[in-house]
Amino acid sequence: MINENIQTLKNWIKESSNIVFFGGAGVSTESGIPDFRSTDGLYHQKYDYPPETILSHTFFRQNTKEFYKFYRDKMICSSAKPNITHIKLAELEKQGKLKAVITQNIDGLHQEAGSKTVYELHGSVLRNYCMKCHKFYDISAITESKDIPKCECGGTIKPDVVLYEEGLDQDILNASLTAIRNADILIVGGTSLAVYPAAGLLQYYKNNKLVLINKSATPMDNSADLLIQCGLGEVFSQL
Repeated sequence: MINENIQTLKNWIKESSNIVFFGGAGVSTESGIPDFRSTDGLYHQKYDYPPETILSHTFFRQNTKEFYKFYRDKMICSSAKPNITHIKLAELEKQGKLKAVITQNIDGLHQEAGSKTVYELHGSVLRNYCMKCHKFYDISAITESKDIPKCECGGTIKPDVVLYEEGLDQDILNASLTAIRNADILIVGGTSLAVYPAAGLLQYYKNNKLVLINKSATPMDNSADLLIQCGLGEVFSQL
């Protein structure tokens, strides 16, 4: 059944020139980046505070040193490289078929693989800025500092990632909505569809080729026009 569904997806892709990919943590787990919600994900590991507490705006402001201890240890994975899913998506864009990647990930691997139109709903670990003077810093400002990274002006450097309690960037949100509305095929992969408002974007897709690729069940399974329950690598290696 899985092979039949992958063949159907291949046929749809062959016929389309307006594909949008919406991806979550499962896109990057095959690059060695841990997810949050699987049985061995970050939410099931033991820390002094739950990960969702540490990665909140309030915790960042009140316990900045503790935040960075976790952030450097678990949110930055400098050794990770793009996998077959990242690479195939970049190829589809180069062929003029894929119009946008919308990602909940913050690792920058889509761009490293060659994708140009990438909407990062939750920001990127590769971008950081001073909260006082707004000077930009790359990831080395975090990895090469200890405790709380500081700007030369004395301000605290903050990652350009969306923490819990923070809103999404409206421009990125609007661009994502437009891409989804206009898509012939919407491929949703590697996400539990449990994180809002990101997961709510799917309701703006109005066509009849919603493809859902995920190892485990999601709340949207019954709405999918094509459901493939396996790893992304198994699917994209055949495209």
